[in-house]
Amino acid sequence: MAAGRGRAGAVTSPGTPGGLMPGPGWGERSAARAIRSGRLVLYGGPAGVNPSPRSAPRPAAAPAAGSHRRQLPAPLSPAAMTGYEYVSPEQLAGFDQYKYSAVDSNPLSLYVMHPFWNTVVKIFPTWLAPNLITFSGFLLLVFNFFLMAYFDPDFYASAPDHVHVPNQVWVVVGLLNFMAYTLDGVDGKQARRTNSSTPLGELFDHGLDSWACVFFVVTVYSTFGRGSTGVSVFVLYLLLWVVLFSFILSHWEKYNTGILFLPWGYDISQVTISFVYIVTAVLGVEAWYAPFLFNFLYRDLFTTMIIGCALTVTLPMSLYNFYRAYKNNTLKHRSVYEIMLPIFSPALLFVLCVIWIFMSPSDILEIHPRLFYFMVGTAFANISCQLIVCQMSNTRCQPLNWMLLPLALVIFVVISGIAPHWEELLLYLLTALISLAHIHYGVGVVSQLSKHFNIRPFSLKKPGMD
Repeated sequence: MAAGRGRAGAVTSPGTPGGLMPGPGWGERSAARAIRSGRLVLYGGPAGVNPSPRSAPRPAAAPAAGSHRRQLPAPLSPAAMTGYEYVSPEQLAGFDQYKYSAVDSNPLSLYVMHPFWNTVVKIFPTWLAPNLITFSGFLLLVFNFFLMAYFDPDFYASAPDHVHVPNQVWVVVGLLNFMAYTLDGVDGKQARRTNSSTPLGELFDHGLDSWACVFFVVTVYSTFGRGSTGVSVFVLYLLLWVVLFSFILSHWEKYNTGILFLPWGYDISQVTISFVYIVTAVLGVEAWYAPFLFNFLYRDLFTTMIIGCALTVTLPMSLYNFYRAYKNNTLKHRSVYEIMLPIFSPALLFVLCVIWIFMSPSDILEIHPRLFYFMVGTAFANISCQLIVCQMSNTRCQPLNWMLLPLALVIFVVISGIAPHWEELLLYLLTALISLAHIHYGVGVVSQLSKHFNIRPFSLKKPGMD
């Protein structure tokens, strides 16, 4: 999955990278003002205690003359209720300076999908918030994931001599996948159409895209599944990471160049996947048993397309764009360490999970592949979201994500022999912890930025308006 279409909703030419760093002393002056006024909140959870002057409640505006309407107190945001604020004052200042800058050069997107989306967006009423469109598309992918989990819990349903997924289910999955792709394409156009584009919209869009990667990859796996005609769960784990690294590569690119180059693979993969679902519904999963060419099976074609697209299109284009920024002296970071910071956490997540897979006493990936994929995809989504916040606010990316700590602890407990029989339970508990923590992070960030920009995330009405 790529970075999505972006909240601007149109192809833009590269401009000046958005997000200027605040001036020297900004944080210290803000801290002094917050401490003098007695306003002190926790920021970033475990990161420690930091002042956040923007989080303090502002006095309510006086009612207009002649107005007898009663002013209701503003409801507490989720971030305020928990005492944590994930977006620092420095990052809030960076969001104020942010300007969207993206390049989409994919012919399929330019000449086919954009004209189609320009027509579709006219169907939506102008009171409909773009974020609601984005969230609806994401929920369709989540629904597909759990629908296939019901009909194909262990990925054997497409294997010979097993009960197959009903054909009508494949029709539903194919249509919903294409609808989700379409909604991801029109949300930015709806934002432009309603003059409601904000940095929160782009962050919300790309943040959900990062989580959606695991849902659509694992869902499409059911078309081939395991067994003699499918691929192993470990091969699918590697293919999942090819998609995840393709996604993070786009935002690593923007972190260093200031421009989001939308990968070609996203549009091609979504159209192809939707087509595969419909073909499966019409011809059945048996259609994928026959060789595609000589002894080259469709499962091999599936694997080759994912790896080939990443190695021949996504990676070379990213490196070329990075090299061009280097030659033009427009890179935002100079040292190799600072340039590679966003890669540390996802790379460590990959390595830790590979260690767990190969040293698992109970062969955990074979027993619970779907749950394992979900855990990995959710942890990756949190890492990606924190990177997106940093690149949009033009602040430094942190080298390690805290979710890697409980993961490493669970792996140590399992492979050291301390609790070998609790491995399945620990996977369930770890997945629950990571999922709840990521949801809390997402809700907190959206709530904090909504308050900062004085907007509602799922409505075009301003706070305080009926």
